[in-house]
Formats: sequence, C-alpha cells, structure tokens
Amino acid sequence: MYKWLLKPVLFRFNPEKAHYLTFDLLKLALGNALGRGLAGSILSVEDPRLEKELFGIRFKNPVGLAAGLDKDAKAFDELASLGFGFIEIGTVTPKAQPGNDKPRLFRLPKDEALINRMGFNNEGVDAAALRLKKRKTHVIIGGNIGKNKVTPNEEAIADYEYSFRALFDVVDYFVVNVSSPNTPNLRALQDKEPLTALLNRLQELNSKKAKRKPILLKIAPDLTDSQLDDIIAIVKETGIDGVVATNTTISRELLTYPKAEIDAIGAGGLSGKPLTKRSTEVIRYLKQHSGNAFPVIGVGGIHSAQDALDKLNAGADLLQLYTGFIYEGPALIKKINQAILNTQK
Repeated sequence: MYKWLLKPVLFRFNPEKAHYLTFDLLKLALGNALGRGLAGSILSVEDPRLEKELFGIRFKNPVGLAAGLDKDAKAFDELASLGFGFIEIGTVTPKAQPGNDKPRLFRLPKDEALINRMGFNNEGVDAAALRLKKRKTHVIIGGNIGKNKVTPNEEAIADYEYSFRALFDVVDYFVVNVSSPNTPNLRALQDKEPLTALLNRLQELNSKKAKRKPILLKIAPDLTDSQLDDIIAIVKETGIDGVVATNTTISRELLTYPKAEIDAIGAGGLSGKPLTKRSTEVIRYLKQHSGNAFPVIGVGGIHSAQDALDKLNAGADLLQLYTGFIYEGPALIKKINQAILNTQK
C-alpha cells in the first residue's frame, strides 16, 4: 500500500514537509494501542530465530531504524509497531538548534537517494528525554548524541557528556556521532587523539553507573583504510561496545544526475543506493581487520532483502534502515526478516 498509494502522495511534497506529514499520519493511525497492535499483526515477524543478543541487550529482530528520522523522539512507539527491532533517536544536542537553512533535504529518485544538510536540527536532549520517559512499548531505544554547532571542538566533550547524562536512564544504548558532514569541523573529531579522549571520558562516566550502557561509535564511509585501522585501534583501546557503519557520504561519484544539477543542490550527506557497496565494504574491513573483535551495526543503502543479507554476510551483527525505508516503506522490514529466516531453513 505504501509504494502505490502513500509514497506517490508524499513525494509530491518537498522532502522535509513530507517528513512531518508522515509523522502526523503515524500519530493518527498508530497513536493508540489498537492501531499499533493492528499494524504489528500485519507487519511484524515474530520468530525466536530472529532474536539476537549483543552487548547485553536482546533484540527481537536485527532490523532497526537509523538515527535521523525520529530526531526528537516523537514517534518511536508508533515506528516500533511497523516491525522494527529497535529505534535510534537523534542526533540530539545539549541545546535546541534550528539546523541549517532550508531547503536542506533533497530527493534523487532516479538513484533512490537523498542529500541532506539538516545540521542536527533538534529540540534539545532534555526535551527528547522527557518524551522517552513516557515510552508506551518495550522497544529497544538507542540515543544518538552530537555536539551543538556553536560549540568549538576543544569543548565538544562537554556537549557529549551532557547528553550522555541526560539520556542515560531512558535509552538502552548510545551512539556517538562524530561523522555527520553537516556540522562544521565535526568530522575532525574522528581523528585518533580527540576521538580517544572523547570515548575515554564517556567510558569513565559509564563506569561510575550501577549498570553501564553500551556505547557505539558512528563512522563515515569516506574514511581511508588507514583511518579505519585507527578506528579499530580506538575501539579496542577505549573498550567501547561497537561501531555503526556508516553515516552519509560526501562523495557524489555514483549519481546518475547531471553534475550541474547535483552542484546546484550543494553540500550535504548522500544516503541511499549509491552508498550500498561502500558501506558494506567498510563493514567487511572492520570485521576482517579487527578479527571480529566487536559488533558492527550495518547501515547505508539497504533497499532490498538482498542488500540486507549482503551486509550480514559481510559481518554486520544488526542492521539499520533510513533512506531505504523512505523509498520502500515498512514492507521492507518484513521482507528482510523473512529473508533472514529463509536462510536458516
């Protein structure tokens, strides 16, 4: 129904307006237990063979929603009823910020891709935490945290620390986002020295809790092999729990649109099908060169069940959807889970 009925309507609106319209529809249809139950009975695949335990958390299935869609934790219960095994909210920052100027989200339908330069637009971590305290379902929630645009990199640790404290009691795991291309100089925090300092500080805070929460690192697909080697070393040195691979890319190499048209869109992170191969390569590299030393959540260009299986075969322990979910709809979640079950027959 989504691809033939809802998607053509939503794609008539500009992408950001369509996003908010979708959230309104979710609230209308799935804002009550009856609606969520009906959606779950149609879209969810319940099978113990899909369950996976990682870093002390049992996921009912390995298909999650990536950060970026439910930035402010406004529809996680509704989204969970579509069959996701877990939902990642954010990226949130300590202070509310409007993000970059509009337009800042662009569809590339021929390539089944998006370019965004949203810029961590969100209402602030405290607002998200309040909503998460009212969780109606038992869905696993990840908290994706970043720094405010106005915060210089030398003071970035304080921003991540603030959000870590604010979300600690209301999320099940954390993702440290230093890889978005849409906050000036943020990706410089992926360098070995600042990243090690940041992760060590969060681990220090984590160790003081009665029960620690898993911490993962989200990385860019544009890292070189030597930079990926640094990431592997940092994960082992700091003892964090895993990696989310990958964020959006600044590359435009695989797009089929005329260069002038792409140049006119301007800066931003590219997601969707053009990212499929590279994100899978990064997953495989991390797994092989680390000796399978830590879990990896695979995200980037999953638009079909086969894309998902390819990432699992490359070593991904869990999966996340974003652009593929926008283009294919919730049926994609069910197709992936069914395909995983079919490989176990």
